[in-house]
Amino acid sequence: MDSASGPMATPYSLHIFEEVTSTQDVARSLAGAGPVLVVAHRQRRGRGRTGRTWDTAPRAVAASYAFEVPWPADRRGVLPLVAGVAAGDVLDVDLKWPNDLIVDGRKVGGILVEVAGDLAVAGCGVNLWWPDPPDGRAGLYADDPGPEAAERFARAWADRFGELVRLGPASWPRDSYRRRCRTIGADVVWEPEGRGRAVDVAADGGLVVETDAATVVLHSGEVRHVRPAGGARR
Repeated sequence: MDSASGPMATPYSLHIFEEVTSTQDVARSLAGAGPVLVVAHRQRRGRGRTGRTWDTAPRAVAASYAFEVPWPADRRGVLPLVAGVAAGDVLDVDLKWPNDLIVDGRKVGGILVEVAGDLAVAGCGVNLWWPDPPDGRAGLYADDPGPEAAERFARAWADRFGELVRLGPASWPRDSYRRRCRTIGADVVWEPEGRGRAVDVAADGGLVVETDAATVVLHSGEVRHVRPAGGARR
């Protein structure tokens, strides 16, 4: 364990593991003494949004950053999008609303933010190298970047995420999210049932969709899946 921070970043204690059950759970358990960044090469029970399991590549990283969130409770819904912008800035990847990291249309990672009281635990899982991925998935690198890539990415992501959080909820990087979001402009379907064209991301983080009947705003807690029309569920 050591203490780490980037330029103007809030210091956090850093904990690196070869394998854990879930970095989210470990970070939450260690967060009592201040901000914590937990990094693992493998998770036995990693999870995504709505409790879905997370498939892991041969070279992967899971990072969870736990901190006291200074934002009002009613503005915290954009935290997953802010965490996605931070990952996009560090890795130069695209975003799929609300929480996927993609390259050339294939998923390379995901974001999960869990908030209880004033404690936020933001998780980011990335497939760094995957020579034979399943359909729709990919690794970020063509060649194995080695084990040191996990800590390097995790530190850079946590530092950038912290910087963006300190801007405050009124200044969250909505324009940056829009530029990277490949859901905007796509025909989408969602569950329980709906179909339309995604046209924007709202100030509160919702996905603005034009349907035949009206313009609606989808929020991640209200829909189970959003995917391209005609595309397979992922």
